[in-house]
Amino acid sequence: MTVLQWLTAAMPLLSVFILLVLLRMPARRAMPLSLVICAVLALLVWQVPLVQLAAAAAEGLVIAVTILWIVFGAILLLNVLKLTGAIGVIETGFAAISADKRVQLIIIAWLFGSFLEGAAGFGTPAAIAAPLLVALGFSPLAAVVLALVADSSAVSFGAVGTPVLVGIAQGVPGIGPDTVLQVALTAISIDILVASWLPLLMVIMLTRFFSEQKSWRAGFAIAPFALLSGLAFTVPAYLVALLLGPEFPSVVGALIGLVLICTAARYRILLPARPWVFGRSLSEQRTDKPSAQSSIVTIPTARLTPLMPLWRAWLPYVLVAILLVLSRIPALPLQAALQQPAWHWPAIFGTELAVTVSPLYLPGSLFVLVALVSCYLWGGSTPVLLSALRLSGRMLLPSAIALAGAVPMVRIFLQSDVNSAGLPAMPLALAAEAAHYLADSWVWIAPFIGALGSFIAGSATFSNLMFGSFQQAMATQADLPLSLTLALQMLGANAGNMICVVNVVAAASVVNLHGREGDIIRYTLWPMLFYCLAASSVAWLLLR
Repeated sequence: MTVLQWLTAAMPLLSVFILLVLLRMPARRAMPLSLVICAVLALLVWQVPLVQLAAAAAEGLVIAVTILWIVFGAILLLNVLKLTGAIGVIETGFAAISADKRVQLIIIAWLFGSFLEGAAGFGTPAAIAAPLLVALGFSPLAAVVLALVADSSAVSFGAVGTPVLVGIAQGVPGIGPDTVLQVALTAISIDILVASWLPLLMVIMLTRFFSEQKSWRAGFAIAPFALLSGLAFTVPAYLVALLLGPEFPSVVGALIGLVLICTAARYRILLPARPWVFGRSLSEQRTDKPSAQSSIVTIPTARLTPLMPLWRAWLPYVLVAILLVLSRIPALPLQAALQQPAWHWPAIFGTELAVTVSPLYLPGSLFVLVALVSCYLWGGSTPVLLSALRLSGRMLLPSAIALAGAVPMVRIFLQSDVNSAGLPAMPLALAAEAAHYLADSWVWIAPFIGALGSFIAGSATFSNLMFGSFQQAMATQADLPLSLTLALQMLGANAGNMICVVNVVAAASVVNLHGREGDIIRYTLWPMLFYCLAASSVAWLLLR
């Protein structure tokens, strides 16, 4: 590639980094600008036909609407629970298990979030975990950053194993079921040594960067409990993958981890003598004073059900989790029933691109259904529901603008294989350039290719589909075991989920943290690098 072609292929990454991270533009301005820059370069340098650009952008707009629906459903459910008093009961329930905010973070973001990732994936964990953390007193910035860091390891087997069963199995030519299972087992084996440290990393970030005390010591003080929490998920997930296959490691592993860690927290096993709580600023740094536009919407908690039992307060989230699991199992009729009402746009503008949406199958529809039921069964009324709808809708406009720029830009990037210059799609071109110069060090590069796919596409499944065959070719060229190379691809895709621009915008939306997307990426970039480099280090040691 020429220098100009290389810059064109890298522009989606460069524009996001420069505009969001360096210049600190809000996503509602940075993403439309990035879209225009990338579209013009794709047209003039990559020589993508105008009709292909328009079709890819239209496809992206449809996908953006589905993401906004998920965000809206998550916000609506939270607002209904606040207005009916259920969130107050949940707060009291967590205090009964442990008043320690480090423990609450691990239970909600790491374990409950991993369960949601295994059940549904596609941004659902952060959409639920982040606002729930805010309701428990975490700052919006801390809630989003730490929810995104937590939503990583479980992505390997997210959405009932889709990244493995679709991403690896269909993205790697000629790969058999036994090899697919070996790839999955290799990935989770490495994760036992790598991802098990993530809860400790999360609590250190919490106490050092999101508390008034800014203490490293408070994070390390809970190290034994945090490491136990990491292993409580990764070890059961490995056993489930070994015994049952790749569909349910995240779901079952997270459930086992929740039981173990909630019990350990209740009886203060491996916990410091004194619980750690926020200072008077509720974890906001002095420099992190949200503006009127970026501050989270304050919702008065109604006292409609003062004697609501804890199980009843949690029941809406339990119902969401059950419905997500039941609707994602192909053997059950619910999946087919929800997928059947579908809107299909074939041959967009006469191109080969097409998009299909099953509205009832989207997680957002399940969120809305449970929110409606909860509002009336939990003592709410039509005015309460209308108030929750108004509050939820008010938070979506900045997100709609940002996603309307980000997702079409991503689709243009991915669909750029149709061009007059004889070039591959831009992601594959970037990967090929990396392979040309770095093949001898591929064990260190492979995870970053997976992260590139997730960063751009917003999906580990798509990253595995897009780069699976490429990683297969590189394994042969670099003389590396195929299962190990593909496992590094999977783990890198997990890490990329932390900084994916679509996930960042969506997660920021549910806590009304518009304009802080660059700040979020600045925090999540370092855990992403740790995840990739640690996975490569373990792989390198295995090859010795």
